[in-house]
Amino acid sequence: MKLLLSLVKRELAVVIRSQSEFIYPLAFFIMVTTMFPLAVTPEPSQLAFIAPGVIWVAALLSLLLSLHAFYQMDYEDGSLEQLLLSGVPGPSIIAAKAIANWIVTGLPLVIIAPLIGVLLNLRAEANWIAMLALLLGTPSLCFIGAIGMSLTLGLRNGGVLLTLLVLPLFIPVLIFGASTVEAASMGRPFNGQLAILAAILILSTLLSPVAASAAMKISID
Repeated sequence: MKLLLSLVKRELAVVIRSQSEFIYPLAFFIMVTTMFPLAVTPEPSQLAFIAPGVIWVAALLSLLLSLHAFYQMDYEDGSLEQLLLSGVPGPSIIAAKAIANWIVTGLPLVIIAPLIGVLLNLRAEANWIAMLALLLGTPSLCFIGAIGMSLTLGLRNGGVLLTLLVLPLFIPVLIFGASTVEAASMGRPFNGQLAILAAILILSTLLSPVAASAAMKISID
């Protein structure tokens, strides 16, 4: 646990040195969600209908944008290889990167989601449920995205391949996340969807670091 915490602190220190790389995802999320009322319709009932999908698609794409900075920079300057050579377990490195990625990118999306919900005319209860769903779903996206990023380390135009690899894996989180918000906005039960999001989070937290670590070692070798 101490090793994991020290690795997370290291990742956050790297973030502080290159702040601009991590402002882009949040700015992207805000711009996409605020442009939908302008592009589709300002009608409150229509906005409330599309809000769950808009929030979740924008969050998914924002997190996808952040993956490159957390992995590629360490790969290019040799830090990743040095960590592995020094005996740091690969799963711990991946877990630290995924946690730091969520703190820097996912957590701000969770915090700002209620404001976006108000803009999209979500009910008050649905707004808080959207926040809870993102709190459960965005860490899963960070852990799952780590697998794709580890597979594409060092590849030219790896961003395109990364998108093709991880988007299918993101779909279950997207479906149940949006479904949770939609059910809450319509006054239907949503506990089942939240339970599935929690189960996906547990599985991705346990399995993704191991899978991503193996992929990372293959990419480096």
